[in-house]
Amino acid sequence: MDKDMIAPEKMFGTASKIFRSLSNGDWKYIPVEPYKKDSENYQGMTRRELVGKRGENTKFHLRYFEIDPGGYSTYEHHRHEHVVYVTRGEGEVRIGCRYLPVAPGDVIYVGPDDPHQFLNPHGPEPLGFLCVVDADRDRPVEVDGAGFCEICE
Repeated sequence: MDKDMIAPEKMFGTASKIFRSLSNGDWKYIPVEPYKKDSENYQGMTRRELVGKRGENTKFHLRYFEIDPGGYSTYEHHRHEHVVYVTRGEGEVRIGCRYLPVAPGDVIYVGPDDPHQFLNPHGPEPLGFLCVVDADRDRPVEVDGAGFCEICE
């Protein structure tokens, strides 16, 4: 085993740890998962749970999402806030009825109950971003877009 890598049996619990990034943009021992298991209203999107699902005692979770070219997340809202940091690719964030461009280094704050969606409509490469969210949070509610433009006006 590489001395800089954490042994699989040590990655659970509250002991300090480091997950080294791999040359392909993944992390050792972090599986790629479907974006959501209870919805089909997204396309070309995956999730990696970095911190918060392995017995850590944090009040937040850190996740990494990737959206393939032409892909998008669900259009949803929820009571909890979250912060997104774009790490690769270019795309858009839809907040209400506004579509705003995003690129590496951009930070997006999504406020309570603001309907939002992440999209990669034109990119030649995946749109990748880190997302920090409360560990204790409500479930997102998918929306159809009607009645949410008032936050844009």
